[in-house]
Amino acid sequence: MSDQVHGHCDPKFAEVREEFERNFAERGEQGASVCLSVGGETLVDLWGGVADVKTGDAWREDTVSIVFSCTKAATAICAHILIDRGELELQAPVSKYWPEFAKAGKEKTTVQMMLNHESAIPALREPVKEKGFLDWDYMIKRMEDEPAWWEPGTRNGYHMVNFGWTVGELVRRVSGKSLGQFFADEVAGPTGAKFWIGLPDGVDPHMADILPYIPQKGDPVSDFAGLLMGDPTSIQALSFMNNGGWGANDKDAHKAEIGGAGGISNARGQVAMYTPLAVNDGSLVSKDRLSAMSMVSTATQRDATLLVPTRFASGFMKSMDNRALPGAQAQSAIIGKEAFGHVGAGGHIGFADPECGLAFSYTMSQMGLGLLMNDRGQSLIDAAYRALGYRSNAPGAWVR
Repeated sequence: MSDQVHGHCDPKFAEVREEFERNFAERGEQGASVCLSVGGETLVDLWGGVADVKTGDAWREDTVSIVFSCTKAATAICAHILIDRGELELQAPVSKYWPEFAKAGKEKTTVQMMLNHESAIPALREPVKEKGFLDWDYMIKRMEDEPAWWEPGTRNGYHMVNFGWTVGELVRRVSGKSLGQFFADEVAGPTGAKFWIGLPDGVDPHMADILPYIPQKGDPVSDFAGLLMGDPTSIQALSFMNNGGWGANDKDAHKAEIGGAGGISNARGQVAMYTPLAVNDGSLVSKDRLSAMSMVSTATQRDATLLVPTRFASGFMKSMDNRALPGAQAQSAIIGKEAFGHVGAGGHIGFADPECGLAFSYTMSQMGLGLLMNDRGQSLIDAAYRALGYRSNAPGAWVR
């Protein structure tokens, strides 16, 4: 094992360790963690590199970082716990729980539509106030007042950050707890996951600085990137840039409950969260609920935000194989056909695969190219599935 990489790896998953080491040697990795469990047993738990390139501070066993949209899965799990208890109904109108949302073309929005990214407010047209993302009440009022971009339920468009407030407010209204507190009480606490949606007072983990991806000559320009840079009024630009100055390394932002993009964890923390779902032990949700929450609930050939084909379960990403598209290496996330989870900007990922009992996560500090996975994370996923005896991902997902 290289001097940069620490932790343990079962010999069966030696290729995962080899690919993790290659990430540092060949693929520009700065600091990262990878972890997986099978059947509830942690068989890979590796970390390495630096947490802060300016100081050379090492990425330690307990180092965590912002995991961006991986947080959406944590938020979705909270909603499914309430659905499982009969306190939140998938097909009910949102107005049943949140009457103020039902206006400006959003009157017929259902809970299912919110989880499916179909609730038609993927972005906000008017500028978000300075530090607005850190003000829950302000953002909820913005969700209520924003006119629908399309008729809810007629299409889906990735709600890049707004998902955390739309679904998160349902959790708050139904449970009587803030999203971050409900997650801490019902998910992180019972599973032992070091994962926070808003750092509580007195909690100060060892944080890695997130490094933005610097475009390289020859990078493919996706349709998303073209509109992001070329049309400031587009869903793409507004969903990404209209953020009130929110930044991943802002310590004040770390305390805010940003359920669509602000979660803090590492690979071990995400695997702890996903393991009960991977083994379907009924501890987080019932076995029937797990079966339902892992099924594809919406799919499209052209997501209104990402502008590529997407597939979602209720609040989770499914395997997305866009390798036939230009720039495909950065527009796909290929996992098992029964797997569900979520990517995070730059290439983070966490997921559960009940078919083989696998819980997997990879997190890092140096963001990579693209909308979904890049070769650093995908190589680790591929190695894990090969070790489990899966033969091919050519059908669009890993199959035995």
